[in-house]
Amino acid sequence: MTMENLHVFIAIIFGLTTVVTVLLFAKASNYSKPILIVLLVWLAVQAKIALSGFYTVTNTVPPRFILMVGPPLIMIITLFLTKKGKELLDNLNIKTLTLLHTIRIPIEIVLFYLAINKVVPEIMTFEGRNFDILSGLTAPLVYYFGFINKKLSNQFLLIWNFVCLGLLINIIVNAALSAPSPFQQLAFDQPNIAVLYFPFNWLPSCVVPIVLLSHLAAIRQLTRK
Repeated sequence: MTMENLHVFIAIIFGLTTVVTVLLFAKASNYSKPILIVLLVWLAVQAKIALSGFYTVTNTVPPRFILMVGPPLIMIITLFLTKKGKELLDNLNIKTLTLLHTIRIPIEIVLFYLAINKVVPEIMTFEGRNFDILSGLTAPLVYYFGFINKKLSNQFLLIWNFVCLGLLINIIVNAALSAPSPFQQLAFDQPNIAVLYFPFNWLPSCVVPIVLLSHLAAIRQLTRK
């Protein structure tokens, strides 16, 4: 199966999930115009790069894949190291950040479909080493009992964020080591090629960084209380 044979509906579902992720993060920032503009411009830039076929060249050192994940990681680090960045993190709405993690449910469904169609390895799905769907399934419960009914303690919320962060890091590592590059270590029989193509390149370049930042910002806020 090649990317051209994928049914268009899976790309539409993933594209809509990405849009919802961006909008939820924008809501958490009280619809900050600079944040929304940066995210939309970044999505447009990544779409253009992927559509050009740039990421499908996989034998370069450093891997071109770095252009997807490098800038978001630098931005996250900058937020935690600068005064204005810390203020932004502390002003994010932790309730919305928690609800945002529900998007991990459709993401996992998309990954499962992509694995069936042989464009990502099985280890990236809940049938393999990816248990990230548990974060998505528990997010609405944590949101309700933690912030609406207020039955959950800050300590529980902190532990939940750390556990879900661990699940996220697990899939990030497996996805990175499965991507076709000179540094590939896993899934040689079926590499992680879907993320080299639009719109699925939005997963490592936008969706995952937003999910990662949501956990880190929540952990920062909870530890400061």
